[in-house]
Amino acid sequence: MDIDYLRKWVGRTERAFDDISPTPPAVLAAALDRQEPRLADGDPLPLLRHWLYFPAVTRRSELDPDGHPRRGGFLPPVPLQRRLFAGAKLTFNLPIRVGDNVERTSRVVGIDQKTGRAGDPLLFVRVQREYRNQSGMTVLEDHDIVYRDRPKPGDAVPPTRLAPEEHDWADEMKVDEVLLFQYSALTFNQHRIHYDRTYATTEEGYPGLMVHAPLVATLLVDSLRDHLPARRLQTLEFRAVGPLFDNEPFLVCGQRRSVGEARLWAQKMDGSLAMDALAVFG
Repeated sequence: MDIDYLRKWVGRTERAFDDISPTPPAVLAAALDRQEPRLADGDPLPLLRHWLYFPAVTRRSELDPDGHPRRGGFLPPVPLQRRLFAGAKLTFNLPIRVGDNVERTSRVVGIDQKTGRAGDPLLFVRVQREYRNQSGMTVLEDHDIVYRDRPKPGDAVPPTRLAPEEHDWADEMKVDEVLLFQYSALTFNQHRIHYDRTYATTEEGYPGLMVHAPLVATLLVDSLRDHLPARRLQTLEFRAVGPLFDNEPFLVCGQRRSVGEARLWAQKMDGSLAMDALAVFG
């Protein structure tokens, strides 16, 4: 893997614009089986609903076999086969409101090679996204995309991390193939591991359809909104620790750590940690 060549993508930028309509949040609320009022002009979007806009419009002939746009455009042509959303840090400055015209500027800001917990090579691509409306910067988002090879027979199994034993709340979630299809469609996420079971199990070797990391993060933030409704989230930082699949329920948990922050996480029923997050209140 020619890391020096791949780092030539650092600094690449793309811009997109979208009009914020009330329909995508309403559809997501229905998909999540949440009773929420329909938004009107001027109403702020619930947090993380900005991911429902700015679809990556790519001709079908320009897609890779995994469903993603062909590598080598905005993102570098990484030769490792698997691509996953590793985590993100988001700063919420101003609300995005229904009726806004929002500009999103995406920039590749870092490319780093690392070694995974099982000893396998990893490549992290960090993308920074700025969202602006007529009032200025609304959301600043840094997210990491991780690339890795598919496991081979005999490869070491990465060790699992256990979730915290104490929590203030724990909500059971059951994500099925219908919800994964709906979220893929709403976010225009064409990665086949989320909706094509044959591809996910035979080509990628997963035991089922993988739950999107942004969907898990959305469930964490929604649980925070349900249990601590009076708190205003200023920053959210989350990291995907282990995969979740549609053939097993999981828990979304939270713990108040102080007046100013809370720890959020998703865990499997066996107690292993799947996503870890820190919420800081303004």
